[in-house]
Amino acid sequence: MPRYHLAYIFERFPTFTQTFCVREVLELERMGVRPLIFSIHDTRDEKVRHFPEDLLQRVHFLPPEEELIARVLKWKDANELPQSVVLTLRHWGNRPDKNRVYEAAYISHVLTQLGSSAPSHAHSHFAGMGARTCWWLRKFHGTSFSFTAHANDIFCCGETQIPPLASLFREASLVVTVSDYTARKLRSEFPHEAPRIQRVYNGLDLQPFMQARSKADRTKAAGGILSVGRLIEKKGYDDLITACGLLRDRGIPVKCRIVGEGPLEDELKSQISNLKLEDQVTLTGPLGMTEIIRLLAEETQVFALACKTEKDGGMDNLPTVLMEAMAASLPCVSTRLAGVPEMVVDGVTGLLCEEKQPAAFADHLATLLQDPAKCEQMGAAGLVHARKHFAKEETSLHLLDAFAERASLRFDLSLAQKYGLLTSFASRTMRGDAQLRHHAAKARDKSFDLGRFMDCT
Repeated sequence: MPRYHLAYIFERFPTFTQTFCVREVLELERMGVRPLIFSIHDTRDEKVRHFPEDLLQRVHFLPPEEELIARVLKWKDANELPQSVVLTLRHWGNRPDKNRVYEAAYISHVLTQLGSSAPSHAHSHFAGMGARTCWWLRKFHGTSFSFTAHANDIFCCGETQIPPLASLFREASLVVTVSDYTARKLRSEFPHEAPRIQRVYNGLDLQPFMQARSKADRTKAAGGILSVGRLIEKKGYDDLITACGLLRDRGIPVKCRIVGEGPLEDELKSQISNLKLEDQVTLTGPLGMTEIIRLLAEETQVFALACKTEKDGGMDNLPTVLMEAMAASLPCVSTRLAGVPEMVVDGVTGLLCEEKQPAAFADHLATLLQDPAKCEQMGAAGLVHARKHFAKEETSLHLLDAFAERASLRFDLSLAQKYGLLTSFASRTMRGDAQLRHHAAKARDKSFDLGRFMDCT
C-alpha cells in the first residue's frame, strides 16, 4: 500500500469548472507526490471532461448524504469511532453544517483503516465546504490542514458558517491564496496568521496554447474579440457588449464571441438585440477546450474580460482565462480589479481600465484592434509573463515547498533532494522544537542523514 504524502479534500473533483485543481493534482503526481484524494460529491456523471479518465479511479468519492450518515452511525454503534467523533455526533444533532461533521467522521475512519500509510495533512481548495470538513477532521483525527483561498469564498463569505472563516485561518497550518492582492488583504484582516499566508499562483499547462498558436492560420483573426466565462455579473459581459456597440458606432469592425453559459444569458441576448449587435456579438454557449484553444489561436486578435465587483462584493481574483489568452500570445483588455493587474501588466501585456467603464474599455479595444503590431508585441510579452509566473511546473514547485515548510507533508528524502526541499522540511521541524536548531544547521551538511533525523522526530 502506498504511503500517501498528503490528502486532498474537494467539494467536487474532478470537474470541468475547476480545471486548475485538476492541473495541480496531476502536476504534483508527475513530480512524484502521492495524494489521497477525496471528493464530497460524485462527479462521475459530468459529461464535459478535461482530464484523463484514469484520474477518476484515484478519487475516493464519499457516499450520498443519507448513505454517508448511515455508515457513520453504524460505525458509532459498533464502537469503531474515536470518542471525539462520538461526542460530537451526540451533541451536534441537526445544527448547521452537520454534513461536514459526518464527512470528517467518514474520512477519519478511512484514514484509520490505512494505518501508517495514511497522510497526516489534508488540503482543500476554497474556504468553503472542503476546508470546513478539513477543520473537523483535525478535531477528530489530529490531521493538520490547509486550504487555498480564491475569490468569492473570501470576498463575500458569511460568518454564519460553522466554523467561521476566522477559525479556519486560526487553525490552518497554511493558507494559500492565488494572488498578491488577496495575500495582502488576508494578512491585513488576519494579522496574527500573516506568516502562514502564502501566495501561490494557479498553474497552467502552457503547451497546448503555444502549439496551437504556432501552427495557426491567422487570416481570420483581424477584428476578433474573445471572452470566456460563466454568464454572471462579475464577468462584466454587459459592459463588453456595450463597448462593442460603441466600436460599431465608430466604424471599427469587430466580431466578438462570448463563450459560456449562465443565469444572465437571456438578459445578455436582449441587450445584444436592443443594441442591434447580432452581427457583431455572438453568445456561443459552452464550448470544449479544444475549440476554445482553436478560437484563441486562429480567430482572436484581442482577448477581453471586463471584470467587475458584484452587488454582494463578489469578484474575480485571478481569472484563468487571462492566463490562457497570454499563453496563446494574445493581448488582453481587462480591468484594475483584485489580482488582474498581476496578469495583465498595463501597457506591457495588455491594457487596463477601471471597472464598470464601458467607454474606456471600448477605447482600449479600439487601440489594439487598430494596431496589429502592438497586438503582436503585447501578445509576445504576455507569453513571457505567463511562462515566468503561471507555468504549472513553477507554481507546483512553489506549492510543494509551502507544504514542506508549513504543513505536515510526509517527509520523503527523494522528493526533498530532487526539488530542494531539505531546508523547508528542517525549518518546519525547528518551529516545532527550538532545541532542535542545531539539527537544522547539520541539514546543510551533505553528510547529515536528514531522512533518519525526520523519522526520529
